[in-house]
Amino acid sequence: MNITDELYQQVILEHNRHPVHFHTLGDATHKAEGFNPLCGDRYWVYVRVDEKDLIDDVSFTGNGCAISKASLSIMTEAILGKSIEYTKDLFGRFHELVQGNSDDADELGELAVFGGVAKYPARVKCAALGWHTLMGALNRSQDSVCTE
Repeated sequence: MNITDELYQQVILEHNRHPVHFHTLGDATHKAEGFNPLCGDRYWVYVRVDEKDLIDDVSFTGNGCAISKASLSIMTEAILGKSIEYTKDLFGRFHELVQGNSDDADELGELAVFGGVAKYPARVKCAALGWHTLMGALNRSQDSVCTE
């Protein structure tokens, strides 16, 4: 294992142990539930969007593996204060990264730690669950978002 892999693992473990924005957001304008039946990960994403379509606040609750929780934690940091349009674009770039179809990891900041997930196809859904749940919330999906 090289030093970069070790650093990335450390970032994921730290966000798993001490996730940011891990709470219910009572005044959310958008929310959704996400579920990965393969491993049992289940999260709720709460988003408050202001009149300018900026993400004014975001949070999540639920349970899952270290990769899914860390992905949600870092995601909330990355999108706070950003526009819905930017957030949807970031989702696309993140999804390409975890599938191994992207070379712009440097542009994704701390989200780049999930670039190695592409080597483990079963873990891609773990990393992407929170993002799909976020998209469900922003699109006001009435159904639970499912990775299957």
